[in-house]
Amino acid sequence: MTLTAARPAAARTGRPAPAPRRRGRRWALYTLLTVMSLLTMGPFVAMLVVALSPRGEPTLPARWPASLTFDNIAQVLNASGFAEWTINSLVYSAVSVVIILLTASMAGYAFAKKRFPGRDAMLWTFLATMMVPFQATLIPLYVLVSDFGGADTFWGLIVPTLANSQAVFLMRQFILGLPDELFDAAKVDGASELRVYWTIVVPLTKPILATLGVFVFLWHWNDFLWPLVISQSDATRTLTVGLTVLKTEEMQWATLMSSAAVSAVPCLLVFFLLQRYLVNSIAMTGLK
Repeated sequence: MTLTAARPAAARTGRPAPAPRRRGRRWALYTLLTVMSLLTMGPFVAMLVVALSPRGEPTLPARWPASLTFDNIAQVLNASGFAEWTINSLVYSAVSVVIILLTASMAGYAFAKKRFPGRDAMLWTFLATMMVPFQATLIPLYVLVSDFGGADTFWGLIVPTLANSQAVFLMRQFILGLPDELFDAAKVDGASELRVYWTIVVPLTKPILATLGVFVFLWHWNDFLWPLVISQSDATRTLTVGLTVLKTEEMQWATLMSSAAVSAVPCLLVFFLLQRYLVNSIAMTGLK
Protein backbone atom coordinates (compact mmCIF):
# COMPACT_ATOMS: atom_id res chain seq x y z
CA MET A 1 0.00 0.00 0.00
CA THR A 2 2.86 2.33 0.84
CA LEU A 3 4.67 1.59 -2.43
CA THR A 4 1.50 2.21 -4.46
CA ALA A 5 0.87 5.51 -2.74
CA ALA A 6 4.47 6.52 -3.18
CA ARG A 7 4.40 6.04 -6.94
CA PRO A 8 3.59 9.18 -8.98
CA ALA A 9 0.21 9.62 -10.63
CA ALA A 10 1.72 9.14 -14.10
CA ALA A 11 3.01 5.66 -13.14
CA ARG A 12 -0.39 4.60 -11.70
CA THR A 13 -2.41 5.77 -14.73
CA GLY A 14 0.10 4.78 -17.39
CA ARG A 15 -0.09 8.24 -19.00
CA PRO A 16 2.77 10.75 -19.00
CA ALA A 17 2.35 13.73 -16.74
CA PRO A 18 2.09 17.10 -18.52
CA ALA A 19 5.43 18.79 -18.81
CA PRO A 20 5.34 22.32 -17.34
CA ARG A 21 8.29 23.38 -19.46
CA ARG A 22 6.57 22.27 -22.64
CA ARG A 23 3.42 24.18 -21.73
CA GLY A 24 5.48 27.25 -20.91
CA ARG A 25 7.28 27.11 -24.25
CA ARG A 26 3.98 26.68 -26.05
CA TRP A 27 2.45 29.76 -24.41
CA ALA A 28 5.62 31.73 -25.11
CA LEU A 29 5.41 30.72 -28.76
CA TYR A 30 1.73 31.69 -28.96
CA THR A 31 2.47 35.03 -27.34
CA LEU A 32 5.29 35.73 -29.76
CA LEU A 33 3.12 34.82 -32.77
CA THR A 34 0.29 37.03 -31.48
CA VAL A 35 2.62 40.01 -31.05
CA MET A 36 4.10 39.47 -34.52
CA SER A 37 0.60 39.23 -36.03
CA LEU A 38 -0.44 42.50 -34.41
CA LEU A 39 2.72 44.22 -35.64
CA THR A 40 2.12 42.88 -39.15
CA MET A 41 -1.49 44.10 -39.14
CA GLY A 42 -0.48 47.53 -37.86
CA PRO A 43 0.28 49.15 -41.25
CA PHE A 44 -2.88 47.65 -42.76
CA VAL A 45 -5.04 49.02 -39.92
CA ALA A 46 -3.34 52.41 -40.23
CA MET A 47 -4.09 52.42 -43.97
CA LEU A 48 -7.78 51.74 -43.30
CA VAL A 49 -7.97 54.43 -40.62
CA VAL A 50 -6.42 57.06 -42.90
CA ALA A 51 -8.62 55.92 -45.81
CA LEU A 52 -11.79 56.32 -43.73
CA SER A 53 -10.81 59.67 -42.19
CA PRO A 54 -12.64 62.86 -43.25
CA ARG A 55 -10.68 65.09 -45.60
CA GLY A 56 -8.61 67.79 -44.00
CA GLU A 57 -8.95 66.33 -40.51
CA PRO A 58 -5.66 65.50 -38.71
CA THR A 59 -5.23 61.78 -38.41
CA LEU A 60 -2.50 59.19 -37.77
CA PRO A 61 0.18 59.60 -36.52
CA ALA A 62 -0.97 62.93 -35.01
CA ARG A 63 -4.17 61.57 -33.47
CA TRP A 64 -7.03 59.16 -34.02
CA PRO A 65 -9.76 60.65 -36.26
CA ALA A 66 -12.93 61.79 -34.50
CA SER A 67 -15.16 60.09 -37.10
CA LEU A 68 -14.93 57.74 -40.05
CA THR A 69 -16.49 58.10 -43.49
CA PHE A 70 -16.61 56.24 -46.80
CA ASP A 71 -16.49 59.42 -48.90
CA ASN A 72 -12.85 58.88 -49.86
CA ILE A 73 -13.49 55.36 -51.09
CA ALA A 74 -16.50 56.57 -53.07
CA GLN A 75 -14.33 59.26 -54.68
CA VAL A 76 -11.72 56.67 -55.65
CA LEU A 77 -14.31 54.33 -57.16
CA ASN A 78 -15.71 57.23 -59.20
CA ALA A 79 -12.29 58.62 -60.18
CA SER A 80 -11.42 58.85 -63.85
CA GLY A 81 -9.35 55.91 -64.99
CA PHE A 82 -9.61 53.85 -61.79
CA ALA A 83 -12.08 51.33 -63.19
CA GLU A 84 -10.02 50.91 -66.37
CA TRP A 85 -6.81 50.42 -64.38
CA THR A 86 -8.51 47.80 -62.22
CA ILE A 87 -9.77 45.88 -65.26
CA ASN A 88 -6.30 46.02 -66.81
CA SER A 89 -4.75 44.63 -63.63
CA LEU A 90 -7.32 41.84 -63.51
CA VAL A 91 -6.65 40.91 -67.13
CA TYR A 92 -2.90 41.09 -66.62
CA SER A 93 -3.03 38.94 -63.47
CA ALA A 94 -5.71 36.43 -64.51
CA VAL A 95 -4.30 35.68 -67.97
CA SER A 96 -0.79 35.34 -66.54
CA VAL A 97 -2.02 32.93 -63.84
CA VAL A 98 -3.79 30.65 -66.34
CA ILE A 99 -0.89 30.51 -68.81
CA ILE A 100 1.84 30.15 -66.17
CA LEU A 101 0.00 27.36 -64.35
CA LEU A 102 -0.54 25.51 -67.62
CA THR A 103 3.01 25.83 -68.91
CA ALA A 104 4.68 25.36 -65.50
CA SER A 105 2.72 22.18 -64.76
CA MET A 106 3.56 20.73 -68.17
CA ALA A 107 7.22 21.65 -67.85
CA GLY A 108 7.34 20.38 -64.27
CA TYR A 109 5.84 17.06 -65.36
CA ALA A 110 8.37 16.72 -68.16
CA PHE A 111 11.34 17.55 -65.94
CA ALA A 112 10.13 15.29 -63.12
CA LYS A 113 8.89 12.14 -64.89
CA LYS A 114 10.30 12.19 -68.42
CA ARG A 115 13.78 11.22 -69.54
CA PHE A 116 15.29 12.92 -72.58
CA PRO A 117 18.80 14.05 -73.58
CA GLY A 118 19.91 17.26 -71.89
CA ARG A 119 17.06 17.28 -69.38
CA ASP A 120 19.13 18.14 -66.32
CA ALA A 121 21.29 20.67 -68.16
CA MET A 122 18.19 22.37 -69.53
CA LEU A 123 16.56 22.43 -66.10
CA TRP A 124 19.54 23.93 -64.28
CA THR A 125 20.15 26.45 -67.05
CA PHE A 126 16.54 27.54 -66.79
CA LEU A 127 16.75 27.78 -63.00
CA ALA A 128 19.98 29.79 -63.26
CA THR A 129 17.93 32.65 -64.71
CA MET A 130 16.57 33.26 -61.20
CA MET A 131 19.99 34.62 -60.25
CA VAL A 132 19.79 37.34 -62.92
CA PRO A 133 17.99 40.44 -61.53
CA PHE A 134 15.12 41.72 -63.62
CA GLN A 135 16.61 45.22 -63.63
CA ALA A 136 19.61 43.91 -65.59
CA THR A 137 17.41 42.72 -68.46
CA LEU A 138 14.79 45.48 -68.32
CA ILE A 139 16.20 47.73 -71.06
CA PRO A 140 17.06 44.91 -73.55
CA LEU A 141 13.65 43.36 -72.95
CA TYR A 142 11.88 46.67 -73.54
CA VAL A 143 13.85 47.27 -76.76
CA LEU A 144 13.04 43.76 -77.99
CA VAL A 145 9.33 44.04 -77.22
CA SER A 146 9.15 47.51 -78.75
CA ASP A 147 10.82 46.33 -81.96
CA PHE A 148 8.06 43.72 -82.30
CA GLY A 149 5.39 46.38 -81.75
CA GLY A 150 4.48 45.30 -78.22
CA ALA A 151 4.82 48.67 -76.49
CA ASP A 152 1.56 49.81 -74.89
CA THR A 153 -0.19 46.51 -75.74
CA PHE A 154 -1.55 43.74 -73.58
CA TRP A 155 0.54 41.03 -75.22
CA GLY A 156 3.67 43.14 -74.67
CA LEU A 157 2.64 43.49 -71.02
CA ILE A 158 1.89 39.80 -70.44
CA VAL A 159 4.15 37.68 -72.65
CA PRO A 160 7.57 38.71 -71.21
CA THR A 161 6.46 37.67 -67.70
CA LEU A 162 5.31 34.15 -68.60
CA ALA A 163 8.72 32.42 -68.39
CA ASN A 164 8.57 31.80 -64.65
CA SER A 165 11.41 29.53 -63.51
CA GLN A 166 10.23 29.54 -59.89
CA ALA A 167 6.86 28.14 -60.91
CA VAL A 168 8.50 25.39 -62.97
CA PHE A 169 10.79 24.47 -60.08
CA LEU A 170 7.93 24.27 -57.57
CA MET A 171 5.85 22.11 -59.91
CA ARG A 172 8.77 19.78 -60.61
CA GLN A 173 9.51 19.30 -56.92
CA PHE A 174 5.88 18.49 -56.18
CA ILE A 175 5.45 16.09 -59.11
CA LEU A 176 8.64 14.25 -58.11
CA GLY A 177 6.77 13.03 -55.04
CA LEU A 178 4.00 11.40 -57.08
CA PRO A 179 4.36 7.59 -57.35
CA ASP A 180 5.71 6.33 -60.65
CA GLU A 181 3.28 3.39 -60.52
CA LEU A 182 0.39 5.70 -61.44
CA PHE A 183 2.08 6.76 -64.65
CA ASP A 184 3.19 3.22 -65.47
CA ALA A 185 -0.37 1.95 -65.03
CA ALA A 186 -1.69 4.69 -67.30
CA LYS A 187 0.83 3.77 -70.00
CA VAL A 188 -0.13 0.09 -69.75
CA ASP A 189 -3.76 1.08 -70.28
CA GLY A 190 -2.73 2.93 -73.43
CA ALA A 191 -3.25 6.48 -72.17
CA SER A 192 -1.64 9.25 -74.20
CA GLU A 193 0.66 11.84 -72.68
CA LEU A 194 -2.07 14.45 -72.80
CA ARG A 195 -4.50 12.11 -71.03
CA VAL A 196 -1.91 11.25 -68.38
CA TYR A 197 -1.30 14.93 -67.79
CA TRP A 198 -4.99 15.85 -67.60
CA THR A 199 -6.28 12.87 -65.58
CA ILE A 200 -3.33 12.21 -63.26
CA VAL A 201 -1.01 15.21 -63.00
CA VAL A 202 -3.62 17.98 -62.82
CA PRO A 203 -5.92 16.38 -60.18
CA LEU A 204 -3.02 15.36 -57.94
CA THR A 205 -1.33 18.75 -58.14
CA LYS A 206 -4.38 20.86 -57.24
CA PRO A 207 -2.91 22.00 -53.87
CA ILE A 208 0.34 23.24 -55.39
CA LEU A 209 -1.53 24.71 -58.37
CA ALA A 210 -3.73 26.72 -56.01
CA THR A 211 -0.73 27.85 -53.97
CA LEU A 212 1.20 28.81 -57.06
CA GLY A 213 -1.86 30.53 -58.50
CA VAL A 214 -2.10 32.78 -55.43
CA PHE A 215 1.59 33.64 -55.62
CA VAL A 216 1.49 34.39 -59.35
CA PHE A 217 -1.64 36.50 -58.97
CA LEU A 218 -0.05 38.55 -56.20
CA TRP A 219 3.19 38.93 -58.17
CA HIS A 220 1.39 40.31 -61.19
CA TRP A 221 -1.22 42.33 -59.32
CA ASN A 222 1.51 44.14 -57.36
CA ASP A 223 3.94 44.32 -60.28
CA PHE A 224 5.07 47.88 -60.89
CA LEU A 225 8.34 48.17 -62.80
CA TRP A 226 7.48 46.34 -66.03
CA PRO A 227 3.95 47.84 -66.38
CA LEU A 228 5.45 51.28 -65.72
CA VAL A 229 7.95 50.83 -68.55
CA ILE A 230 5.77 49.14 -71.18
CA SER A 231 2.44 50.93 -70.54
CA GLN A 232 2.15 54.39 -72.01
CA SER A 233 -1.59 55.13 -71.76
CA ASP A 234 -4.64 54.32 -69.66
CA ALA A 235 -5.57 51.61 -72.17
CA THR A 236 -2.90 49.28 -70.73
CA ARG A 237 -1.92 51.02 -67.49
CA THR A 238 -2.34 48.81 -64.42
CA LEU A 239 -3.62 49.83 -61.01
CA THR A 240 -0.21 50.08 -59.35
CA VAL A 241 1.00 52.48 -62.03
CA GLY A 242 -2.27 54.40 -61.95
CA LEU A 243 -2.00 54.99 -58.21
CA THR A 244 1.43 56.53 -58.80
CA VAL A 245 -0.14 58.88 -61.34
CA LEU A 246 -2.73 59.90 -58.75
CA LYS A 247 0.03 60.57 -56.23
CA THR A 248 1.88 62.85 -58.65
CA GLU A 249 -1.31 64.90 -58.97
CA GLU A 250 -0.99 65.89 -55.28
CA MET A 251 -3.95 63.84 -54.15
CA GLN A 252 -4.68 63.89 -50.42
CA TRP A 253 -3.33 61.05 -48.31
CA ALA A 254 -6.83 59.94 -47.34
CA THR A 255 -7.81 59.45 -50.98
CA LEU A 256 -4.50 57.77 -51.80
CA MET A 257 -4.89 55.32 -48.89
CA SER A 258 -8.43 54.64 -50.08
CA SER A 259 -7.02 53.70 -53.47
CA ALA A 260 -4.52 51.35 -51.84
CA ALA A 261 -7.24 49.77 -49.69
CA VAL A 262 -9.48 49.18 -52.69
CA SER A 263 -6.58 47.67 -54.66
CA ALA A 264 -5.91 45.20 -51.82
CA VAL A 265 -9.44 43.75 -51.92
CA PRO A 266 -8.86 41.36 -54.88
CA CYS A 267 -5.71 39.99 -53.23
CA LEU A 268 -7.61 39.28 -50.02
CA LEU A 269 -10.46 37.64 -51.93
CA VAL A 270 -8.09 35.35 -53.82
CA PHE A 271 -6.33 34.37 -50.61
CA PHE A 272 -9.52 33.56 -48.69
CA LEU A 273 -11.03 31.63 -51.61
CA LEU A 274 -7.93 29.44 -51.97
CA GLN A 275 -6.93 29.31 -48.31
CA ARG A 276 -8.01 25.66 -47.97
CA TYR A 277 -5.72 24.61 -50.81
CA LEU A 278 -2.86 26.61 -49.31
CA VAL A 279 -3.20 24.75 -46.01
CA ASN A 280 -3.41 21.40 -47.81
CA SER A 281 -0.27 22.20 -49.79
CA ILE A 282 1.68 23.05 -46.64
CA ALA A 283 0.41 19.92 -44.89
CA MET A 284 1.39 17.69 -47.80
CA THR A 285 4.97 18.95 -47.99
CA GLY A 286 5.96 16.55 -45.19
CA LEU A 287 4.27 13.49 -46.71
CA LYS A 288 5.83 11.03 -49.14
